[in-house]
Amino acid sequence: MAEPTPRRNEPRLRPAPLIFEPAEATADPEHFFDLESIEDPRALLARATELTQAFRAAADRAVEFQAIAAAQLADPRRFDRLTPADIAERVEWTEDYAKKMVEFGRDLMRGNAEGRTSPDPV
Repeated sequence: MAEPTPRRNEPRLRPAPLIFEPAEATADPEHFFDLESIEDPRALLARATELTQAFRAAADRAVEFQAIAAAQLADPRRFDRLTPADIAERVEWTEDYAKKMVEFGRDLMRGNAEGRTSPDPV
């Protein structure tokens, strides 16, 4: 089963593998990682929980990469740097959120990731 995103000094654990579905399976709107075929509610709960945790871990990791990219794009040493407003427009964020993401990305790049939390307001 996947582990939640680590905080502070905990090592990052890999989420449960997300098995990619064949094209014909994804064409069926009722098909979702073969969950609909699991009849035992205990097994269904376990696999659905694994997927939930894997998607959360993947989303957390993707946010970290967004933050790093935003910080790199806003780097004043770049001749082609972008303003937080430019970054916000590209990814449909508010300018304030873009500023927070740039700072979060800078913290990640400096290695100040202890106790980090995403700047996501949700």
